[in-house]
Amino acid sequence: MSLVATRERLAVDRRPDAPPAPQARADRTDRSAAPPAPAGLPAPLLQISGVSLEYRTRERVVRATHRIDLDVYAADRFVLLGPSGCGKSTLLKAVAGFHPPVEGEIRLGGETVRGPGPDRIVVFQEFDQLPPWKTVAQNVAFPLRAAGLAGRREAEARARHYIDKVGLTAFADSYPHQLSGGMKQRVAIARALATQPKVLLMDEPFAALDALTRRKMQEELLALWEEVRFTLLFVTHSIEEALVVGNRVALLSPHPGRVRSEVNSHAFTLSDIGSRDFQAAVQRLHGRLFEAGPEPVTAAR
Repeated sequence: MSLVATRERLAVDRRPDAPPAPQARADRTDRSAAPPAPAGLPAPLLQISGVSLEYRTRERVVRATHRIDLDVYAADRFVLLGPSGCGKSTLLKAVAGFHPPVEGEIRLGGETVRGPGPDRIVVFQEFDQLPPWKTVAQNVAFPLRAAGLAGRREAEARARHYIDKVGLTAFADSYPHQLSGGMKQRVAIARALATQPKVLLMDEPFAALDALTRRKMQEELLALWEEVRFTLLFVTHSIEEALVVGNRVALLSPHPGRVRSEVNSHAFTLSDIGSRDFQAAVQRLHGRLFEAGPEPVTAAR
């Protein structure tokens, strides 16, 4: 199967306001120049062009991803889906600016990503990502002050605004140890959105939650997106979560991660879980994720 990304409509689109599905990107030999946007679409907000990522162990250099090509548009809920070890979290860290590519380029708003910045905020799966000595309101306001994005009063007002958006107004003056795991994740999401980033990056943020809380957090994330329409890049190894959280899903192959295909999934909602169409889509994606691929790629050095 070709490694150039293909797209497949999984079901009839029930969302007339959903972002339009872009056409498949052609393979490019010149990866230094940004390609023109497909006719009828704005330019991609985030462009990942021919990106290969590596990391070093004591014994060798390991290639995590191999020549990834992806376009993410404003207000997309774009999901990176793949098995453990396929490099999806490494790719997210590269977009965040923590892991430079060994080849290829990442652009955000037309500018090359060269390091971390307040235009990209990451929400991790760990619950203990909040300083325990700060209240919920102080945790949300802190990055605004630290990055010089707002003064004290504006930071506090913006923090309480987003705390309200995630349904934690009554806990604004509580400390992290007084919150459940799901509530801590809501605080982390509020803190990220308060900085008004160009892209919200989420690395398996609900993986450690119990099933009921995970379902509730998925519902709340989608409701928040409906209201704020932020751009989301979301990592998961759950096919079901990918289909309901994302409107577009990139399937990455087992190690090293390559784009196997891309599908439009905005026809599915949480209420579709258990339906025949949804389960059929899950089985198709499972088969595609684990179908036989090319020979492994090793690092050049």
